[in-house]
Formats: sequence, structure tokens, C-alpha cells
Amino acid sequence: MRSATGTTETRREECPPDIVTIRASAGRALTEDLTPQQLEALPAMLRGHIRLLIPEVSAAAAREPEDSVPRACARACIGEAQRKLRLGDGDTPLIRLSVVHKLARSVTALCDHFENLDGTRP
Repeated sequence: MRSATGTTETRREECPPDIVTIRASAGRALTEDLTPQQLEALPAMLRGHIRLLIPEVSAAAAREPEDSVPRACARACIGEAQRKLRLGDGDTPLIRLSVVHKLARSVTALCDHFENLDGTRP
């Protein structure tokens, strides 16, 4: 997006991800007893969080030196999160719960890398 001065601004400068809210959503998915309705709705929400966080974590990792361990770890996490995006929702409640947990753990890991690389860990 272009600013009034004509320079290109990153998405993060416009509206950084709300890590606290994203982390809370993932935490609830991992710790609460989920209803069948939640098991159907949560995968889409968690995938949305992953799609939002991947470019943010990628940009933060790109600012690290090429031989940086945090950069390598973040890139591995991004790859794993991209693989999790390809998971189906599941045909049974137990499989749906497993998918929700896998997606939520990826969200949490991406939040960790975002905070560690960006220096915004509370």
C-alpha cells in the first residue's frame, strides 16, 4: 500500500497482528472442551491466523543474518505451518479435534517466532 508520501509501507506497519488475541484463540483451542460447532469453526479461524502470521514471521526472519539459528528455526516452523494448512478438517469428532490441536500448536509456534524475532515478547 502506498502512503501519502508515495513510499511503500509494509502490512505490519499498517496493522500489526494482534498476537495476544491470536495466542488466546490458539490457547482456548488447546485447553478447552470444544463443542461440535467449535470443532467445525475453529479450523478455518486457525488457518486464517496461520495465513496472517506466515508472512509476518517470514519478514522478521529475513531481517536476521543468513546463518542465524533463530532464522533457521522460524523458517522450519513456517514450512511446518504450511504443511498443516493442507490438513483436511476430519470426518470424525476425534480427527477434527486432532486437526484443531495441530493447527493451534502451529499458531502458537508462529507467535513465538514472531515475538522472538521481532523483539515484542511481553
